[in-house]
Amino acid sequence: MELQVQALTEQHGKEICKWSYAAPYDIYNWPSWGIMLAQELQFADPDIREAQFAAVIQMKKDSFDQELIGYVQYFPMEGVTRIGLGIKPDLCDQGIGHAFMRAILKEAMVRYPDQEIDLEVHTWNERAQKTYAKAGFIRTDEYERLTPTGVGRFYCMVYQG
Repeated sequence: MELQVQALTEQHGKEICKWSYAAPYDIYNWPSWGIMLAQELQFADPDIREAQFAAVIQMKKDSFDQELIGYVQYFPMEGVTRIGLGIKPDLCDQGIGHAFMRAILKEAMVRYPDQEIDLEVHTWNERAQKTYAKAGFIRTDEYERLTPTGVGRFYCMVYQG
């Protein structure tokens, strides 16, 4: 599977807002594009989209066709790049996690070569934790923080390579 990390366009953002995850993953659904624009949320804000977000594209064999399969946010922190990500719902549990993580980690190392890379994952999301561990992340911390749906428990996982 050939994946490329590219600029996240407004059209990609509109498509991502239509994705619908089944429970319990539905907490990862984005509001409608109209709400995102009105509230200038995340990738609806052109400056944030350009600075922090990227699309993960699958290149179709023997053609120039491309499919948006996911996105990544490279959130800058002091000495750390925090990754946020999402895979198209109908592609979850389809075996693309390793290739997806390899592509976004490669891009993170190009963008921020001297920074640690980490991510947050809900403590109940074992599916994601397994994918991240296979990609080279280890748990380093556990904490609670406020989310749009209330207080959540999270692990911080740091990329060890």
